[in-house]
Amino acid sequence: MNVQDLRPALAMMDAAGAAALAAPGPEAAIRAITRAYYDLLGDREAHLRPNALKPGERQFFVAGAFFVTPDLRYHMLVGNVNFPPEQERLMVPIDGGHPGWVYANRSKLILKNTDEHTAFRQYLKSSRMGSTIFAPLFWKGQFMGQIIMAAQARYTMRDEDLAVLVVCSRIAAGVWVAHDGPGWLRSNYPPPNAFYVEKEGM
Repeated sequence: MNVQDLRPALAMMDAAGAAALAAPGPEAAIRAITRAYYDLLGDREAHLRPNALKPGERQFFVAGAFFVTPDLRYHMLVGNVNFPPEQERLMVPIDGGHPGWVYANRSKLILKNTDEHTAFRQYLKSSRMGSTIFAPLFWKGQFMGQIIMAAQARYTMRDEDLAVLVVCSRIAAGVWVAHDGPGWLRSNYPPPNAFYVEKEGM
């Protein structure tokens, strides 16, 4: 990858970081980041390839952060982009699906084609996603949560998208703490609009 290839990602992270630091609160700060990488990452022509979409599917994207709740029982959705409105506070069991894998392994993850992963679970109400990436959020060695992005079309997410998401996770962790996200989480859990899902998915 040459320097010119990095320019869109660097510009996105610069603008997202500035917007997040200027945000009025922790969720707005996280959404400034998720919104920015949502607009950039992923192969925007992936859905044109044969078998990228199954009959009845359409290409769309979602992004957001899942923070570990104070009681360590759930990942709570924060700062989402394009999730169904009723899932604004999606609550995924702490050991559920691949968010649970990221939590257990403290590691980034890419599923280029979720059909190839029998452990993949659908937690999005609107449909099963075909390609997804995850990057954990750490503060002083403590796992706080993860940021994610997913698309309906298989093979939308690439290794280079995961690399950018990992850098975004560093920014997100810093602004979350700077805005007292942990305190906000304690004050807003359990949320009145919680949308709980079972470990096995929908």
